[in-house]
Amino acid sequence: MLDTLLNYLSGGTVITIGVLFLLSLYLILSIWIFMYKYIRLSNIISNEKNHLQHFLSGDSRINPLSQIGQYVSNDHVNRELLDVSHIVIIKEASKGLYWQSIFASTAPFIGLFGTVVGILESFAAFAGVSKVSFATIAPVISEALVATAAGIFVATFAYTFHQILTHKLYILDTHIKSQAKIILSRM
Repeated sequence: MLDTLLNYLSGGTVITIGVLFLLSLYLILSIWIFMYKYIRLSNIISNEKNHLQHFLSGDSRINPLSQIGQYVSNDHVNRELLDVSHIVIIKEASKGLYWQSIFASTAPFIGLFGTVVGILESFAAFAGVSKVSFATIAPVISEALVATAAGIFVATFAYTFHQILTHKLYILDTHIKSQAKIILSRM
């Protein structure tokens, strides 16, 4: 497998290698962003779930360690301040998430670009040959299609990561809204 990859890269053009390098970078960044955001959101959600449980058990004090508690105090609470704090919390929690959607939407096009360039280069190489068989063209075309496969591979992971993180944000949003409603109901 490693020999096949090295042969592919040694026979590849600058465009092909550049496309695969860019897609590799996309995949690495996508995994890194996912791991960072997933762990961070999981910790925040766990913390907010605990604060919500305290509210549901009858405790009416706003914990300064909660996300809402960073913006609202027990002495100064109103609907507008809770609304603004909710917006700020979700905005902060969703920072960087758009990169996952960018990777998911552009990776297939980058792969397709690599494939098109590879096919064009192969046809250009065969232009001077009077008789070309399928056995000659097939390996070149299959090598060019590797870029499309790589683009789809990266996009699949980036899209999946984006959906998982979006769901985590939804859970956080639900906890924050629930806390805000409980706080307002006890005013």
